[in-house]
Amino acid sequence: MGGEILRVESIEVFYGEFQALFGVSFHVNEGEIVALLGSNGAGKTTTLRTISGLLVPRRGRIVWKGSDITHVPAYKRVEMGISHVPEGRGIFPKLTVYENLRVAAYTKRAKEKFQESLEMVYDLFPRLRERRNQLAGTLSGGEQQMLAIARALVQRPTLLMMDEPSLGLAPKLAKEVIMLSRRLRDEYGLTILLVEQNVKQSLKVADRAYVLETGRIVLEGTPEELEKNPKIREAYLGI
Repeated sequence: MGGEILRVESIEVFYGEFQALFGVSFHVNEGEIVALLGSNGAGKTTTLRTISGLLVPRRGRIVWKGSDITHVPAYKRVEMGISHVPEGRGIFPKLTVYENLRVAAYTKRAKEKFQESLEMVYDLFPRLRERRNQLAGTLSGGEQQMLAIARALVQRPTLLMMDEPSLGLAPKLAKEVIMLSRRLRDEYGLTILLVEQNVKQSLKVADRAYVLETGRIVLEGTPEELEKNPKIREAYLGI
């Protein structure tokens, strides 16, 4: 595992007058899978949107590989190696699978490596190869989630952020999508920041995890430490 790649420092984020995050701080090391856990409305999606540049914190900063990127636009963050699989997938339903992938690869590096990336995502998701000429809107929920992840992968990220990738999927498929994090890290060297409501499965793949509650980080630790914590056992694991 490498050194620190991402640092979130005391960010405070507002939607108008409503404050969503209160001094959130955490870090991600290169080659880690870090899970950001918490119930609905805890601020997980807001945190990812701030890291990817879709929201700007009122206070605090985002540091990427030692540089302050708090005010760097979102598209430049993609060029820097930060890709985001949004909640709700964010695919283009009226474009084919192939066209969705082509459109996502808009940075210089992504364009140069597109053929290589295409083979990589088709190897990871053989269903997408089979359906490459099919309109994305006609895919099943699981296939659309595969496409959303593939779109981020063709951007050739260093850090892949996934927001609720298992949402709305059947239990078996949900588990597979979460377990995919480990394969992406082990085989492709990606660093993963995973936002999930499925705490049990997340703790199986993560190296470390943070727990968000009402816009604040309330717990952090290894999966083993968190699984022993009575609060986590009761609130999230139903034990």
